[in-house]
Amino acid sequence: MKVENPVALRFILQDELYLLNTDKAFYEERETPPPIIEEFKPEISEPEIKTQPIEIAPQATKPEVKTPEPAFNYLGKNLKNFLILVHYPNQEFIADAHLAALQNILKRKEFELDDVVILNMAKYSTTTIAQLAAFFKPVKLLLLGNGSIPQGMTSLALNTPKTSGARTALYSFSFDEMMNSVDNKKVFWELMKVF
Repeated sequence: MKVENPVALRFILQDELYLLNTDKAFYEERETPPPIIEEFKPEISEPEIKTQPIEIAPQATKPEVKTPEPAFNYLGKNLKNFLILVHYPNQEFIADAHLAALQNILKRKEFELDDVVILNMAKYSTTTIAQLAAFFKPVKLLLLGNGSIPQGMTSLALNTPKTSGARTALYSFSFDEMMNSVDNKKVFWELMKVF
């Protein structure tokens, strides 16, 4: 490597250098110190970050809290909005013998099990009539036995149909009361003919 300016050597070589006598004169004659070469440092500018103002929606009034609708386990598909409430503490829906008797009565009225809903109120003792009406939207409501009456239901007279708006309700005997009494069966069947 050939270096024309001996001053440049001190930038190239890191170790101490010993100057020759002829080179010493070069350094002594100069009044100004040799120029300092600065390292190249490119200017790095911070990237410009564009921000957009965030619009915060005004705080809404208290959110509406909806009471969850109760989930019911029932027989039937409610195709004709006919709700039948029963009370069987030891059954999921209704006793098999009583279901067979109820299906025979419904067939005589040209109803199938899918046309109605059979709900065991023993499983839903805290359910109100308003919740049942909102969920099932019954046009006909048959209550079989005292235990089948939901909370909030106005007193109904036994075996006397009551119409309220578009809904007709009938409170009658339970199947336990009918199975042991021919008279109760007759009264119930006569009411069901017109219900």
